[in-house]
Amino acid sequence: MPLIFLVGPRASGKTTVGRALAQRLALPFADTDHYLLENAGQTVAQIVAAEGWSGFRLRESHALRAVAARYPQGAVIATGGGMVLDEQNRAFMRSQGHVFYLSAPVEALVARLSSNPLTAQRPSLTGGGIADEIRQVLEERLPLYQQT
Repeated sequence: MPLIFLVGPRASGKTTVGRALAQRLALPFADTDHYLLENAGQTVAQIVAAEGWSGFRLRESHALRAVAARYPQGAVIATGGGMVLDEQNRAFMRSQGHVFYLSAPVEALVARLSSNPLTAQRPSLTGGGIADEIRQVLEERLPLYQQT
C-alpha cells in the first residue's frame, strides 16, 4: 500500500484523523512533527529561536523524507502545517503516495488552538492573535494545500 500523507493547517486534525485512519487500515502511523522534535531534542520554539523559520523548515523537509523512508510498505503520515511551503515537499508527497487535505472552519481552528495552544509546539507564525493568524495563514497556504 502506498504512503498516505495528511496535510492541512495547525489543529485541522491531522494527527487525530491520521491515527484513526491508520488503525482502520491496519497501517503504521507517523507524525513528522513528532519525529522532528524527538530527533532535535528541542521544541519548535527553541529551533526557531536558534535557526529561524528557514532552519525549522529545512529540518521539517528532512523529517518528511526520513519518516517516509521508514515505511516502504505504507503508512499514514501526518505532516506539519507548513510542510506544503516547500515545492519539493509537495512534489515528494505526490510522488510517494496519496495526499489528503484536511480542512476545518476558521472558528473550529481558533477554538482548538485557544483551548490547547501548545505554544512551544506551535509558536506564532505572524505575531498576531490566533484568529487573525489562522485567517492569514489559510489565505497564503490554501492554494498550496489544494495543489498538493
